[in-house]
Amino acid sequence: MNIASLENELQLALKVADAAAAVSLAGFNARSFTVERKADKSEVTEIDRATETAITNILRAERPEHSVYGEEHGIVGPSDAKYQWVIDPIDGTSNFVRGVGVWASLIALVENNVPILGVVCAPVLQMRWWAVTGGGAFFNGQPIRVSKVDTMREASLSITSGRGWDKLGATSSLAKLQSDVSRARGYGDFWQHMLVAQGSVDIAIDNIGLAPYDIAALVPIVQEAGGKYSDRFGAQDWRANSLITTNGLLHDATLAYLPK
Repeated sequence: MNIASLENELQLALKVADAAAAVSLAGFNARSFTVERKADKSEVTEIDRATETAITNILRAERPEHSVYGEEHGIVGPSDAKYQWVIDPIDGTSNFVRGVGVWASLIALVENNVPILGVVCAPVLQMRWWAVTGGGAFFNGQPIRVSKVDTMREASLSITSGRGWDKLGATSSLAKLQSDVSRARGYGDFWQHMLVAQGSVDIAIDNIGLAPYDIAALVPIVQEAGGKYSDRFGAQDWRANSLITTNGLLHDATLAYLPK
């Protein structure tokens, strides 16, 4: 898809983000939603489902030849579509449930298994990031770039530790990494990776157990900002269950801490 066509798709994605925010923010503010546990024990609310439905309805109406792959409703539309929208209606549902405003709708367009467009919309924070391949990355309308920090002792790290890393025996390795950098925090979910794209954080390490809809929208933004992404093995695979993003300069050094 050429850049002009991508810009048209971006305008649609931003329209979808507005519609998603209208549903999710109203639900968040009302605080009257139901909460259930899915088979994987993760939380889901009726607002997650309603937000995904709002997104899917627009995309299916505007791009009937495309498919939509969402966290709550699976794949909708033609199974052999060249273009697929990959969406997470509310990334950070646990925060949403507890009244913490760090959550976002993630919207990606994938062409032949490659994410070419990403929009991340965090309505409570009034923050939005987006990028298309070849078009640069933006935060609230301003161009963004990753940092130029090139040593661990100067680096700012965001890490989401948890049982996934514990099961891999990585606790001591991650503790060593945190002690070797200048600053370690846990911003979590989408936000830590967007902070890498903005140059505010140099390394972000997510927990084990991610899904494609957790990752797809982040990829074009990080890459267009000059950063790098991979799974814990170093493979650039947005369908993996782990995600490391960096400013690129620190990627190999970061992977060296992680168990293979």
